[in-house]
Amino acid sequence: MSETIITEIRGQSGWIILNREERRNSMNPDLIRELLVALKDFEENEEVISLVLTGAGVKAFCAGMDLGGGEAMQLGPIDRHELQRVFVSLLKAIKELKKPIVARVQGLALGGGLGLMSACDIAIAADDAQFGTPEINLGLFPYIIMATLIRNTRSSKQLLELMLTGERISAAEACEIGFVNRVVERKNLDQAVEEMMQKLNAKSPAILRLGRRAFYTMRDLDYEHAMEYLSAMLALNMQAEDMVEGVSAFMEKREPKWQGK
Repeated sequence: MSETIITEIRGQSGWIILNREERRNSMNPDLIRELLVALKDFEENEEVISLVLTGAGVKAFCAGMDLGGGEAMQLGPIDRHELQRVFVSLLKAIKELKKPIVARVQGLALGGGLGLMSACDIAIAADDAQFGTPEINLGLFPYIIMATLIRNTRSSKQLLELMLTGERISAAEACEIGFVNRVVERKNLDQAVEEMMQKLNAKSPAILRLGRRAFYTMRDLDYEHAMEYLSAMLALNMQAEDMVEGVSAFMEKREPKWQGK
């Protein structure tokens, strides 16, 4: 039985809840490893179309890495480096998911927690949430999450200011620079997340998988190679049974019955 996360299936969505409320859902080695297992389990569950990642309680989505002691603080520099690579594996695993993942953000999203949120496809935040990279205040720099953050902001200068100063920003500011998709009143957070999940779950699982993968692959290609790659992906998409069903449903003015193929 996991102690650091809670997993649930709600309708066609798999929920992963970081369950270290007393530590503001900060990440330790056990949580990262269990989160990797949960992602794999939901990915293999054919009844699950989409995922939600959130934190327990109301104070934090995730306050970053747990620096309060434990395994990481007792290791030598090489072993600690290898342990940090487990977090890298987590960010890679989220990018390589076959299913869309939505971050439900309440309270704090700091440091590694901000990177974790940014790795998700969509982020919906409560209006009183706060975001930041406080590592600089500890004599560190947010090296690992930089790769994720720079790909999810409209302004590299604003991102660099955030990392250099360690200051926190509001949900509205996070939305403005592109970290989150939308901001809602805290009382409406669950409703906003549910509405998003309903939209995603109404789509073809197969095309969600193809399109999501194509987006992240294309993003890191130059223009010419991106166009060639996307042309090939369109040709593949055109062979999907769900494409035929989608067109047929549109012509017949009915809801499509996706087969996930």
